Amino acid sequence: MGKIGRNEQCSCGSGKKFKYCCLPKEQAGMVANNPEAAFKISLIAEIEAIVQVAQEKRQKIRELGVFILLATAEGDAWLLEITDSDAVQLARAGEALEIPIDEQSDTIEINWSHTFDLSNKQFELTAYSDKEKSVKESYPAKEISASIKRIKKRFPSEVLERVHVDSSEHQPSD
Repeated sequence: MGKIGRNEQCSCGSGKKFKYCCLPKEQAGMVANNPEAAFKISLIAEIEAIVQVAQEKRQKIRELGVFILLATAEGDAWLLEITDSDAVQLARAGEALEIPIDEQSDTIEINWSHTFDLSNKQFELTAYSDKEKSVKESYPAKEISASIKRIKKRFPSEVLERVHVDSSEHQPSD
């Protein structure tokens, strides 16, 4: 991966030029030099932040790459991935749950527990384990749908198609 130029847009997603955003921090040794490491750090940090919001029982939606982080007034928190409509619960009724993420040097593996769907203006979850469906009527389906549309506008379809990596490619060979 090439080095980012001072006058290019910063890879952290701030929208600022690199020289005004992360370059001073990088020069001071405060940030990781590669974007993948910065993304991993920011995903974990954003998960922790959305869990905190859920514990305060406030509603919030945050977009990060192809992910949507959701906190509800009931104290639930979810990480949603828009390309395959995967979901994993991060907090339930204000209680933080274990974060099911395995970070490697070149990938982030998330143990998704559900798929989600926005049908009839409602947020519906289907568990992978038993295919049980549940409708979350109080969840902000309209706002989640708007977030999905914004993310799909932001990234070309070729990029969205490359989000997932075949897990067999990363298995050690015998």
